[in-house]
Formats: sequence, structure tokens, C-alpha cells
Amino acid sequence: MIHEVFMPALSSTMTEGKIVSWTKAPGDKVEKGETVVVVESDKADMDVESFNEGYLATIIVEAGGSAPVGEAIALIAETEAEIEEAKQKAASLASGGSKPAPAASQAPAESAIPVAMEAVPATSNGASQNGRTIASPRARKLAKDLKVDLAILQGSGPYGRIVAEDVERAAGKTPAPAATPAAATAVAPPAPPAPAIATPAVAAPTPAPAPVAPGQIAPFTTLQSAVVRNMAASLVVPTFRVGYTITTDGLDALYKQIKSKGVTMTALLAKAIAATLKKHPLLYASYTEQGTQYNTSINVAVAVAMEDGGLITPVLQNADQLDIYTLSRNWKDLVARARTKQLQPAEYSSGTFTLSNLGMFGVDRFDAILPPGQGSILAVGASRPQVVATADGMMGVRTQMQVNITCDHRIIYGAHAAAFLKDLAKLIETDAQSLTL
Repeated sequence: MIHEVFMPALSSTMTEGKIVSWTKAPGDKVEKGETVVVVESDKADMDVESFNEGYLATIIVEAGGSAPVGEAIALIAETEAEIEEAKQKAASLASGGSKPAPAASQAPAESAIPVAMEAVPATSNGASQNGRTIASPRARKLAKDLKVDLAILQGSGPYGRIVAEDVERAAGKTPAPAATPAAATAVAPPAPPAPAIATPAVAAPTPAPAPVAPGQIAPFTTLQSAVVRNMAASLVVPTFRVGYTITTDGLDALYKQIKSKGVTMTALLAKAIAATLKKHPLLYASYTEQGTQYNTSINVAVAVAMEDGGLITPVLQNADQLDIYTLSRNWKDLVARARTKQLQPAEYSSGTFTLSNLGMFGVDRFDAILPPGQGSILAVGASRPQVVATADGMMGVRTQMQVNITCDHRIIYGAHAAAFLKDLAKLIETDAQSLTL
């Protein structure tokens, strides 16, 4: 029997997937639960495992190619004798033959049936549930070429993932690193010397554009394409913006006190936002055709720029319920895994309120585009010393930042946004120490 391997839907919004790499070559034996292909969804790379066994007869969509969800990307034969028949079937499909129907529409009596597939993060902890070693696609290819057994290697990548350098060291191609594995996986740069309303851990450095010759077109990555779709969807939402100036002297002083304990400014901001949102449930609600959807969780998403283009929004779930130290640890973990495309869909798509911070780039103020499905997003600018008039009629220097909130005007009005910003400013200016409780 020949099985059609379909492009899986790895998230609710995914309509197309890109093949990162095939972990099996045509003719290779495929065991149940073994990874066959690594697929790039909107914002993560996922290993796709087979629930069936047989032989990878032919690959229809090669590495680097894309296919819509539900389209056949390979054929698996149950026996070696059926491999040639599978190749002929693939040739028929490629020449415009009948297109395979999605799995749900296949009749049990048909000779070709879909292979049940399971998606898991492409870079998870050490091994999957079936004990399979986790390695990057490049590491797998190198291991095959250099005849290195992946099972005996200790991965130095995030969460124990075996990377290409580990294989090369095992084969004697490169010297062992001077740093320990723990140090090698550190991704957060040191804290900035001057108090600011953001730390470098908030976002990746300014993405370096891929080298493209003048006059050429650089195709969008899967992540960039997802951003394009989301931004286009946002244009149909009627939005408005409200700005506010917040004095951050108290927040900056608190950050200096506790940053040595691993606390980030991002976590402090997220905590302050979450605490304020508890008083303003409408600000983290969302619009539906039936009415206003009040969400049960305060999940603060934070925009992070990716080095290869696009952005992703890791989510600090239940930010109002976690202490500042746990929140900071969670944020560092999310950023590290976001940059290596390890996040599960729920970790970047479950936000109910978004924070976008360009302050680390020296931006004074900016407008943020409302993410689809959310009611509000807060844009945060740089925190700078300003000369201000004090309450006693004198002049003084205060550190201030500009924030600008964008809201869905179908459910949120100007007075609601203004009240939220007023309470957020009050918390940051007069009660910042409460963020550590």
C-alpha cells in the first residue's frame, strides 16, 4: 500500500508550509514515530513524525520548497516492491494528475491513504518521547556524511540539541570550545550601563539584510509572509491611538536594585502592564461578530525582531499571577527559544495584550499596528532625562518615557485607553516597588 504524506497544519493560522529539510532520503526505511521531515510553519520549525512504517519511496516537494496544507509532499511505500509504483504515482501527480485530497476526505477503500503525522518542536529537550536524539537538520546531514553516531553525542545547542559543530568536533574537524555548554547557550547580552526602559534581551539586534544584488528581489521567508498576512488583516480594523508621558525614576531605581537577580526591564514592564490590566479587562478583550470577548487570562505578548527577518511575539502567560523573578526567567527562556524557532504555537499566538518596545534603539515615540485578534498594543519609547517643572514651581530633571497605545475602536473608546494609561503611569511613578511583591 502507498501512503501520501501531506503537508501538516502545525497551527490554526497556517495555510502553507516550507520544507526545511528531509531527515530521510528516498529508499530509506521509516519507523513508526521517526522524524521524516522538518517543516517551517509561520514562526517555528517542527519535526514531523510518522505514525506508520515503510519506505520513503519518493519526495514530491524538495527541501526549500513550499506546499499548501493538505497537499502531498512525499509518498511512503509499505514494502520495497511498491517503491517503483510510488515513483510512477509521483510522476503522475507532478505532470498534472489528480491532486490528492486532504486526509479527511480519503475513502478507506482507496489504495493510497494519508500517513498520520505528528509535529513536535524541531529543537526540543534532548530526546523526544520515543527516545530519538534531537539534532539540527544540518547536524544530521553532517553526521551521515562523516559517519558519526548522533546517539553518543552531547549536544551544545539550546536545550541539549545537537548542532553541526558538535558533529564536526566528534569527527575531529574542529577543536573543542573553550566555553562550557552552559556558557555557549547564553544568548542574553549584558545589561546596558545606563538605566533605560528596555534591555537588549527584549529583541534581537537590528536584523541584517541578506546580501542581494541590486535589482534582484529577495523572496519573503515563511515568517515574513506570516507577518505580511497579519498586517494586511489589521488594516480592516478601525483603530485609534492615545499617548502618555510616564516618569520612570522609580522604575529605573528598582531595576538597578534587582537586575543582579536576573530581573529584566521587559519583565518589569510586563508586570506593570499586567497589574494595571487587572483593573481594565476591556483593554485585553477582543472583538467578535457576536460582541466583546472578555478573556480569562492576561497574557502579555512582547514583539521580538528576528535576525533573519520578520518578528515574533513570545507570550508571558498569566503575567499578572507570576512574581517578577519567575516572569524574568520565563522571558529569557522564551527569547532564547524564539531565536532558534523552538516555540510552540501557543507560546507565540496566545497573547491578549501586546507590548512593542523600540526604546533600546533610541526611538522617542512610535505607533504600533494592532495585532489581529487583540484589542490593544502598547508602544514604548526610550526613557530619557528631561527638564520639567516641579510641583513647587521649580525646575528639575526627571527621566521620562513616551508610551502610545493603539486600540480597536469597535470595543474600546478613548476614555478607556486614557484611564488605563493614567493607572499605568501612577503605578510606575508612585508604586514601582509593588512589582516585586
